[in-house]
Amino acid sequence: MEFLSVVNFDRQKGSVELRKVPKPLPQSDEVILEVKSVGVCGSDLHQWTSSHSWPVNYPVILGHEFAGVIHETGPDVKNWNVGDRVVSETAAIIDPDNPLSKVGLYNLDPSRKGFGYGVNGAMTKYVAVPARCLHRIPDTLEFERACLTEPCSVAYNAVVNNADIRPGDRVLVIGPGTIGMLCALMAQLRGAEVAIVGLESDRARLDVAAAYGIQPLTGDAGVWARELDGMGVDCVIDSAGISHTLQNAIDWVRPNGQVVKVGWGPQPIGFSLDPIVQKNVRIQGSFSHNWPVWEKVIRLLATGRLDIGKIIGGMWPLEDWEVAFRKMKDGEVIKSVLIPK
Repeated sequence: MEFLSVVNFDRQKGSVELRKVPKPLPQSDEVILEVKSVGVCGSDLHQWTSSHSWPVNYPVILGHEFAGVIHETGPDVKNWNVGDRVVSETAAIIDPDNPLSKVGLYNLDPSRKGFGYGVNGAMTKYVAVPARCLHRIPDTLEFERACLTEPCSVAYNAVVNNADIRPGDRVLVIGPGTIGMLCALMAQLRGAEVAIVGLESDRARLDVAAAYGIQPLTGDAGVWARELDGMGVDCVIDSAGISHTLQNAIDWVRPNGQVVKVGWGPQPIGFSLDPIVQKNVRIQGSFSHNWPVWEKVIRLLATGRLDIGKIIGGMWPLEDWEVAFRKMKDGEVIKSVLIPK
């Protein structure tokens, strides 16, 4: 039997369409997950517009932010049962013998391949998932929120594990997309005073930020960054999908401060990095997440301490994937969620 799937079939811009794809068969260590909800990520948009900078195994079903119910288990799968409510990590293929995998940092394994670009993702009815990727979710956590565990884990790793943010710090986030908003919420949980900067075209998303008590900014955020003592903010989190915002981040951070780079930008940078030396600034990249991060985030979502309700701008059936994509691309919503039927 075949099911409608959102397929990225070529490198050319716009090469995404609905196709019918057969239901996958589980390998010995896999489960077949019935997808209940799947978030649209900025990387899905980048593959749709061919503005991405990572290799893709075409054709591939998009979608790596998903939640669902176990439909079938492979013969070697233990401790998981049909009907279990779960979310899945994104590292579909890893080398368990890689030195980074052996210390639990499989997200940094160079051979890692993820759902939605390396293997078929979850913008479909059924997806094959290695059992090692699964995490249980409580009955009280709705699927449409649970599917955002993945971007929440990106933000947790960036702000909690890879940034040094303390209560009373001032944090400036660049880019009011999903990751930027979630980083801002994580910085609030760490006790920081937070602002987020975007464009005038981001007004709808910046209004959501304001509803969370995050200071929305447009234009030159340096005024806010320097308004206390003229030195800049303690930490800048750059979640924009372009490269040149790094120059802004270096300008707005205070001497001896930190810049965390979590947004992808394939363009080369055309400016001097000397201010990093002059200001004694630390620049930290942050990529993906691992097992303990997911467990922490699921607990934050389940208890409501991390409230992502305002970030979800709408839910659409899989057939309306292009509407959901365009609403995110045009800045009308922060996060679109697809519901396979």
